Amino acid sequence: MLSKSMQEALNNQVKLEAASSQAYLAMASWSEIQPGLDGIAEFFFQQSEEERVHMLKLMRFINERGGFAVVPQLEQPIVTFKGLKSMFEDFLHHEITVSNSINDLVDLALKERDYATHNFLQWYVSEQIEEEKSARVLNDKLELIGDDKSGIYLFDRDIMATRKQGGGNQEK
Repeated sequence: MLSKSMQEALNNQVKLEAASSQAYLAMASWSEIQPGLDGIAEFFFQQSEEERVHMLKLMRFINERGGFAVVPQLEQPIVTFKGLKSMFEDFLHHEITVSNSINDLVDLALKERDYATHNFLQWYVSEQIEEEKSARVLNDKLELIGDDKSGIYLFDRDIMATRKQGGGNQEK
């Protein structure tokens, strides 16, 4: 049985995962209307879906442990971006925020001696290591490319390979 404080904290994480899904969906939509960024759009459509799966996994856990998972109300995400660099910086910042939140959940689970929740959260800890690595690698590549259009072309073409190698575990 989940404590009231753990249920509330997990529901806050549900909201954060849902907000991540929406943010990445907005990034996908923005990318899709930019000339030549089809690979980046696909990358963010897939990121959005993964975050939705993360949210559902949390909701099911809350309910299975005797709690009540709440479908969160979300604010409108940012829908336009100054450019690729700023969008990918937002992506990294968002992943760091999620990692910090997961770490806080793990800390709460240990303080409450809720070992079932602690065990469940280890998957999220591992997932966030991969997600942050992927976001950092992509930001580093964009830093190297700068405004070089041929570099951006190659970045767009190769982004899914980066996802498969470093981040974005295929089994969500």
